[in-house]
Amino acid sequence: MGHGHGHSHRLPASGTATAKHRKKLIWVVAITLAVVVIQVIGALISGSLALLADAGHMLSDAAGVSIALMAAWIATRPPSDKRTYGYQRAEVLAALANAVVLIVIAVIIFLEALRRFGQTPEIHTGAMLLTAVLGAVANLVCLLILQGGHKESLNVRGAYLEVLGDLLGSVAVIVAAVVVALTGFVQADTFASILIAVMILPRAWSLLRDVVNVLLEATPKNVDVASIREHIMSADGVVDVHDIHIWTITSGVPVFSAHVVVADETLHAEGIDRVLDRLSGCLGSHFDTEHCTFQIEPVSHADHETRHHD
Repeated sequence: MGHGHGHSHRLPASGTATAKHRKKLIWVVAITLAVVVIQVIGALISGSLALLADAGHMLSDAAGVSIALMAAWIATRPPSDKRTYGYQRAEVLAALANAVVLIVIAVIIFLEALRRFGQTPEIHTGAMLLTAVLGAVANLVCLLILQGGHKESLNVRGAYLEVLGDLLGSVAVIVAAVVVALTGFVQADTFASILIAVMILPRAWSLLRDVVNVLLEATPKNVDVASIREHIMSADGVVDVHDIHIWTITSGVPVFSAHVVVADETLHAEGIDRVLDRLSGCLGSHFDTEHCTFQIEPVSHADHETRHHD
């Protein structure tokens, strides 16, 4: 008896996780760009570095989300013989670019803040405070728009984390404006700038780490390979399972493959179709994927398979 291959290649009807939330991302880009313009004007009027740093951060966020939107559109292109998974990895590359941009922005802000130490710039706290409050309100609106989607897509998660960082940055600017207004300690603006840079880096690193895991085809989070192997082994007639591979094409599209050794008598009595149905049902109850492949190997053929892999 030869090999049996079980396949389930249906991709989500909406394409990818990011595609489902495209309208939300468009709204976030529009709101963010409007706030960037307001913050830049406010920074020029007030002389606040912290406000300008927050505007730069928000501009990078808008650019990152725009890249994600473009990638989501590219990812909807159908697969071909040359690209059997289509262009879905474009979303992951966009998330990678987003993370790198965040890190660069953080470094630039930090260096500029260090340069301003020892200086006593004139800061108009009224314009600084008003602009920061408007930015905070806009960030809250964006967070509400993205709520829920950040759990399904790397790019939506990146946008959510960036907006959250923007909100914290706006709060830092508000605090700095109040301190400068009440005490005249203008270096509070510089400290707020450094704080914004420090807040950006951990989020950027977290996003970068997740993207690298996808590109390295690491096992998805919260997937216990040992548990899946145990459940497959518990299926009737299964003697062994090997060459288990679990990876992610892009957000919301996990993939599974394995070679399963089945007793000859089970295959003769039930046939490959029933064995595959049982394995797919077992996998579906423990691992959420619509794209899985089983290679069925009769025990009598297992030794040949082992020699072939060696």
